[in-house]
Amino acid sequence: MGGRRARTEAEWSVLLTAVDVLLGRVPELTEQLIGDLAQHSPLYDLVVPRDEHWQQISEAMRYGIEAFAARRSDARKDLVYAEELGRRRAEQGLPLDLLLYAYRRAGRLTWDALLDIVTEEDPDALPVLARTAGAMWAGIEQQAATTAEAYRAGEREMRRRSDERVQALLDALLQGDAAPGLAARAAAGLDLPEQGRYAVVVLPVDRRDSVHRVAAVGGMRLFWRMRAEQELAVVALGSCSPEELAAELADRCHGPGGISPVVDGLAELSRARRLAETALATCGAEERSLVRLSQRLPAALVVGQPELAGELVQAVLGPLLELDPADRAVLLETLDAWLAAEGSAGRAATRLYCHRNTVFNRLRRLEHLTSRSLSRPHDLVALTLARDAHRLAAPTGS
Repeated sequence: MGGRRARTEAEWSVLLTAVDVLLGRVPELTEQLIGDLAQHSPLYDLVVPRDEHWQQISEAMRYGIEAFAARRSDARKDLVYAEELGRRRAEQGLPLDLLLYAYRRAGRLTWDALLDIVTEEDPDALPVLARTAGAMWAGIEQQAATTAEAYRAGEREMRRRSDERVQALLDALLQGDAAPGLAARAAAGLDLPEQGRYAVVVLPVDRRDSVHRVAAVGGMRLFWRMRAEQELAVVALGSCSPEELAAELADRCHGPGGISPVVDGLAELSRARRLAETALATCGAEERSLVRLSQRLPAALVVGQPELAGELVQAVLGPLLELDPADRAVLLETLDAWLAAEGSAGRAATRLYCHRNTVFNRLRRLEHLTSRSLSRPHDLVALTLARDAHRLAAPTGS
């Protein structure tokens, strides 16, 4: 068992004689160890069924004693069994320190029993037995190290499986699976309230900038999921707002991206995902910002009805579309600048680097071509929606 020197024949004789007696006392030692462990901590009985515990301790002791008295250590059944026990205790949830305590307590009981046997049978051989102590304790430490390593490996595997299950639950919620108890299981797995304030962020996977996938920011928790064409984050907002979320992510996730409104509860994540996707769909090809759906509701109506949007473009902007592309682009750019300036020709002119009268002239020409007036609310709404529909259908802005 890894002693520092080879045992003498005298040591083998003493050891083998004592071990033969010791193996017959394994049931008694097992019972004593079970009692000692229960006194040390009630968790042993709470976590490990008593019958199972008794059988496993008995086998572990027997394998350990046989390994200690084996002339060759090629087949270390004690280490194989230590590995099995380590994984089993990890699955059962027994703390690792209690598992290691059990191994070392078992070693102490075994050594004391050996001393008692030699004292009873051949007290003169006690010095000979004492010389084997180092090898025995080295073997017990090796068993403890093996079981600890297996325990930690078992914990890692359980965490991986648990993470995969939780992520699958999250994916199912985002997809709209309405299976009973799904939201409750996801809440338990993620340590989140089933009913709470949530939002979803959607980013395209072909973005030019890398994403800094933060797990927590500004008091919010983010859970990232990858799809074939999207990257999503489920956000537990707490008391924060989508506006605060957008501000926190602005320097980490350059757009385009869509942010949903707040939904109440994990069961509403599918709806939040769809709304975030709609917000993303309102972004033009060159846009580099995260947009909230509440900022883009008119454009969202347009992208939500692509067939009607096409009809709207033809009905409102039809004559404009027949112009030379460069001429058409100038008029549409002027309309965009005027809308962005909230109807101020002066501020629009500053944006366009031209005189305000030039802005007025272009807008009057646009009104003439479309037969609509920017001073009439109904016509202004129609022109704004048609412009959004045309911009999203033709990303070049032509």
